Amino acid sequence: MLKQRTLKSLTRAVGVGLHSGQRVEITLRPAPADTGIVFRRVDLPITVDIPVSATAVSDTRLASTLSQGDARVHTVEHLMSACAGLGIDNLYVDITAEEVPILDGSAASFVFLLQSAGIEQQNAPRRFIRVLRTIEVREGQGSSEKWARLEPYQGYRLNFQIEFDHPAVDSTGQRVEFDMSVHNYARDIARARTFGFTRDVEMMRANGLALGGGLDNAIVMDDYKVLNAGGLRYDDEFVKHKILDAMGDLYILGKPLLAAYSAFRSGHALNNKLLRALLAQGAAWEAVTFADEKLAPSGFAKLAQAW
Repeated sequence: MLKQRTLKSLTRAVGVGLHSGQRVEITLRPAPADTGIVFRRVDLPITVDIPVSATAVSDTRLASTLSQGDARVHTVEHLMSACAGLGIDNLYVDITAEEVPILDGSAASFVFLLQSAGIEQQNAPRRFIRVLRTIEVREGQGSSEKWARLEPYQGYRLNFQIEFDHPAVDSTGQRVEFDMSVHNYARDIARARTFGFTRDVEMMRANGLALGGGLDNAIVMDDYKVLNAGGLRYDDEFVKHKILDAMGDLYILGKPLLAAYSAFRSGHALNNKLLRALLAQGAAWEAVTFADEKLAPSGFAKLAQAW
């Protein structure tokens, strides 16, 4: 049986929210089988649990936000991406503010935290959502066109293409394909950082966003070049971060996908729209488990290795 996974022990981190600039503590705790990933606002007078689900997404401006009643948690996608990449099914995330800490701007710190705590198999079958029919969502036309698609595939593959019309971005790779059966998430995707442009910072901060952003937790560009002294971590770091985000956004579904995802200029809003379109068509997907882990796609049948 291909089993569910959680942590062996708890682990903690302290940081600031990318958009709020608030100091925040986060504690990752083991959770029983079939719990899913649950964010817990422990700073509120009465702790509020916010289980991840596609319909719990309440805001997608520059990040994915989950809500339960009046309680919210912003910028969940990097932690969710790390959970997707390492195959974490069940987890409690205790958080002391309304935004997940940005840490270094990638998912690498979350991968480190999760692997440091250890990954443990649980005596329950891992449940997947297998896509049976192609689902596609599109927005805009011409130069503003963007789209995202899920197609049947016995595994999990993501293909992303970006187009920013910026010298620093255009000089790097514009398209990346990542396949869980072939590639290594921690090595190939997790270290890709979020990015932004100095021309947008003043406007964002006037709207209460990017208050915690800087060169230590994002790639920052002026009109011509990358301003970070160390340069890029990957030759195609920009598009790899878009795949990192997409993996996090799609894992908000609550179960791992068996599908091929492809996208052009997609973002948090379109990714969530794609999930909702999938769920709305019951004949387009089915829930599956693997009684024999040898029948599962390679890449899912082994625990993530430490790095």
